[in-house]
Amino acid sequence: MKRRRTGRLPYWGTIRGRVAIVLAVPTALLLVLTGIGVADRAADWSAARESGDRVQLALDVQDLVRELQREHGLTSGLMVGAGRYRPELADTRRRVDAIRGELVRRVDGGAAPAFDEALGSLGELDGTRARVDDENIAPEEALAYFADAIARLNEAQLAEDPAHGDQRLSDGMAALQALSTATEALAQERGLMNGVFVAGRFDDGQYLEFVATRAARDAALASYGRLATDAQQAALDGAFDSPEAERVATFEDRADAGADGSPLGTDAAEWWEAATALTDALHEVQQRVGPDATSRADQLRRAATAQLVGFVALGVLIVAVAIALAVLAARSITRPLDELTRQAENVAGERLPDTVRTIQEAEPEEAARLEPPGPDPGLGGGAEEVTRLAAALHDVERTAVDLAAQQTVLRRNGTESLANLGHRNQALVRRQLRLITALESKELDPDALAELFELDHLATRMRRNADSLLILTGQQLPPRVWTGTAEVAEVVRSAVSEVEEYRRVTLVESEPCLIHGSTVYELSHLLAELIENALTASPPARPVEVYGWWDGAEYCLAVVDRGTGMTDEELGRANDRLAGKDNFLVAPTRFLGHYVVGTIAARLGVQVEVRHTQSAPTNASARGAGVSAYVALPPRLLSPGLAQERHGSGVPA
Repeated sequence: MKRRRTGRLPYWGTIRGRVAIVLAVPTALLLVLTGIGVADRAADWSAARESGDRVQLALDVQDLVRELQREHGLTSGLMVGAGRYRPELADTRRRVDAIRGELVRRVDGGAAPAFDEALGSLGELDGTRARVDDENIAPEEALAYFADAIARLNEAQLAEDPAHGDQRLSDGMAALQALSTATEALAQERGLMNGVFVAGRFDDGQYLEFVATRAARDAALASYGRLATDAQQAALDGAFDSPEAERVATFEDRADAGADGSPLGTDAAEWWEAATALTDALHEVQQRVGPDATSRADQLRRAATAQLVGFVALGVLIVAVAIALAVLAARSITRPLDELTRQAENVAGERLPDTVRTIQEAEPEEAARLEPPGPDPGLGGGAEEVTRLAAALHDVERTAVDLAAQQTVLRRNGTESLANLGHRNQALVRRQLRLITALESKELDPDALAELFELDHLATRMRRNADSLLILTGQQLPPRVWTGTAEVAEVVRSAVSEVEEYRRVTLVESEPCLIHGSTVYELSHLLAELIENALTASPPARPVEVYGWWDGAEYCLAVVDRGTGMTDEELGRANDRLAGKDNFLVAPTRFLGHYVVGTIAARLGVQVEVRHTQSAPTNASARGAGVSAYVALPPRLLSPGLAQERHGSGVPA
C-alpha cells in the first residue's frame, strides 16, 4: 500500500515556526529597547575613551606650553642683552620642536581640530626665532608672538572639552585649565621681569604690565582653589611654600618698590632661577592634576564598558531565553505530535495492513472477532488535545479494521459464490462437450459436422472461462493429465484452439522442446489468455505470431501482436498484474486475463513479461507499435534429456 505524503510546508507553516513567530514579536520589541540602550552605552563608551585620549593630549600640550614659556622667558632675557641665555635657549628650542612634531603627528587627520589649529599657529615660530637671532624684531613683537601662541594652545584645551557631561571630569579639566593660566601668567611675569632686572629698572608701562600679569596669576589660582580637590590644593600649597616661591615673592616686593622707575639693583639670574623653579613646580602640580583627570576618564570608560557589556549580555540573554522558550514550547507540542505521527505512520504502514492481512487470511468467524492493538500508553501523559487525538486515531483504526473484516466476509462470500458458479459451469460444459463429441461421432453430413465443430470450439472456450474463474478464486482445476510429454507446438495449438479467432494465430517458428505432461493444460491455458489478449488488441486483418526458442537452460515463448500497443506506464501496471502484485477484485474486468496468467505463472514458476514489440519505436509514449508477451519456462517444466542436451550444446537463442 502506498501512503500519500503531503508536501513539505514552509517553516512558518509548522508549529515550531508559528511558536517562533509568536515569541518573535515581543522579543523584537525587547531587542529594540535593548539596542537603544546598547547604542547609548556605546556612545558613552566612545565618549569616555575619547575623554581619556583628550586628557592625555591636553597634558602633552601642556608640556609644549611649558617649554614655550621657557623659550619665551629666555628670549626676553636675550633681547635685553643677556647673551648668557643663548646656549640654554638653543636646548629649549630643540625640546620645543621635538614635542611640537610629535603633537602635530598625533592630531593630524582632524582627531582634535582645536589643537590642530593652535599648533598651526606655530608655523611662524622658525621665522620669529630667526628674526630674534638677527636682532631684526622688536622685543614687544617677539614676546607678543609667544604669548599669543601659548594663549591659543590653552584656549584649545577649553575648545576640546573632553568631559562629555561628567561634572568631576569637567571640574578637573577646569582646574587644570586654571592652573595652566596661572602658570602662563607666571611665565609671562618671569620673562617680563627678567628683562626688567637685566635693564635694572622699569621702562614706560612695564610696571603696569607686571601688575596685570601678577593679578591674572592670582585670579587663576583663586579659580583653581574653587575647582581643585583637597589633594590638588595641597599640592599647590606645597609649591608656594617652597624657598623658590618665597624668593619670587621677595623679588616681586622689590619690583613694587621700584614702581617709580628707581633702580632695582636685583640680580636677573637669581630671579630667573627662582621664577623658573616656581614655574616648574606649578608644572609638576599640573602633572598631578592631569593624572587625576585621566584616572576619572579611565573610570568613566570602565563604567561605560561594563554597561555596554551588560546591555550586550542582556540582549544575548533575551535572544537565548526567547530561543529556549520557543524550543521548549515547540518541543512540548511537537514531541507528542511527532510520536503520534510516527504511530499513525506505523498504523498506516504496518499495523493496519498486518491486521487486515490477518483478517483476510482468517476464517470469517475469526475475522469478525479480531481487533487492532491498543493505543500506545506513552501518549497518555501528553496534553489533553494530543491524548484525544490519539484516541481518535485509534477509533479510526478500529473502524478501518471493522470495515476490513466486513469486506473480508463479503469478499470471501463473493469468492465462494464465484467458485461455486465456476464449478457448476464447468460441470455443465463437460457434459456439453461429451454430448457434442457423441453427436460428432454419429454425424455424417459435412455441413452439420462443421457446425458441430464450431459448437465444440465455443464450448471449449466456455470451459476455459470457467477454468479461469476457478483459478481466480484460488480453486484447483479438475485433474486433466497429459500422458508423457508434449511438444511445444502441441501446447501452442492446444492454446490456439481455446481462442475465438484462432485462424489469425500463426506459430511462425519454434525450436523443438518437450513439456512435462503434468503442466501441459495449465501452460496451454496461460498461452491461451495471452493469445486472446493479443487478438483483442490487434486489428482484425493482422495476425498474432508465436515464436519459441531456447535461452540457455530455459525455453522462451513470445506472443507478438502489431496492435495499438501500450505506454510504459500501462506496461508497468500490466507486468505488476502478471507478477501477482495486484488483487483482481479491484481491477477492471478487461484485465482479468492478466490475473489468470499471473496466478498460473506463480503455480508453475514461470516468468511472464510484456514489452514493446522489438520493431516498435523506443518512444515511451508511442502507441500502435504492438506488444510482445514473453514466457520463460524453467528447466523443471521441460523434458530432462532434451533440456540437458540443449543446455550442454550451447545453442544460442
